Amino acid sequence: MEKMRRTMMFVPGNNPGMLQNAGIYGADTIIFDVEDAVSIGEKDSARHLVAEAIRTINYPCEVAVRINHISTPYGYKDLEVILPSHPDLIRLPMAQSADEIKEIDGIITAAEEKYGFEPGSIKMMAAIETPKGLFNAQAIAEASPRMVAIAIGAEDFIANLKTTRSKDGSELVVARGHLVLAARAAGVQVIDTVFSDVNDEEGFIAEVKRIKQLGFDGKSVINPRQIGIVHDIFMPTEKEIEFSKRVLAAFKEALAKNSGVISLDGKMIDKPIVDRAERVLAYAEAAGAR
Repeated sequence: MEKMRRTMMFVPGNNPGMLQNAGIYGADTIIFDVEDAVSIGEKDSARHLVAEAIRTINYPCEVAVRINHISTPYGYKDLEVILPSHPDLIRLPMAQSADEIKEIDGIITAAEEKYGFEPGSIKMMAAIETPKGLFNAQAIAEASPRMVAIAIGAEDFIANLKTTRSKDGSELVVARGHLVLAARAAGVQVIDTVFSDVNDEEGFIAEVKRIKQLGFDGKSVINPRQIGIVHDIFMPTEKEIEFSKRVLAAFKEALAKNSGVISLDGKMIDKPIVDRAERVLAYAEAAGAR
């Protein structure tokens, strides 16, 4: 796993105070938002504010920017202003096709060459917010080697379904499952949508447990109070950690002996179990438990 993205916290790009303090809360990724969080009249000032913050503040985590879609009058300008500051990640909203990803990839490649950045160092992710985008999710995820994750944006997606959002998220079951499958087929991470009722901690906990069980790698959040909850739920138990260590020890022993057979406590260990053990320890290490 290239990087842990258990939590990706949205931060309004037009709020200097929040931009300054965004790194102190412990999110794996902060997403400076110049799309939905910023009104039309503030788009220009927000993108310049975000670019300056990225250039001047040493954030302790991954820094992403959610740009406006390139079909709007603002998306290309977002890239023009923000790419010279070298964000770690560009998040595209409302992704519908692989062609959009390829076009932005070309723009980022040109910027990396122009400003002397390491080729491929600016990553991409896309939010799936329409049925068309969902059906194209795997192609979107595979459209560029920069792509590291796909996410679901529930509010727009549900509006496109012509239904309403429920507490148990039943209307998103099919979409979430499809997105996990698309991400796994493409070899990228998959991030869940925000839970907008920051006062409903019980509902938030239940949703995080559901999406973890579905196979999501992390969740978008909108409030610092949600970060610790997500990290706690994604934290493996001591029993899981200990078993995973033993699995990897058995795997290394088999490699040292040049043996194609891996066994633990008299049971055969196959590759999926080894992969799962590595994933468990990656999450544990991110939480400082290893």
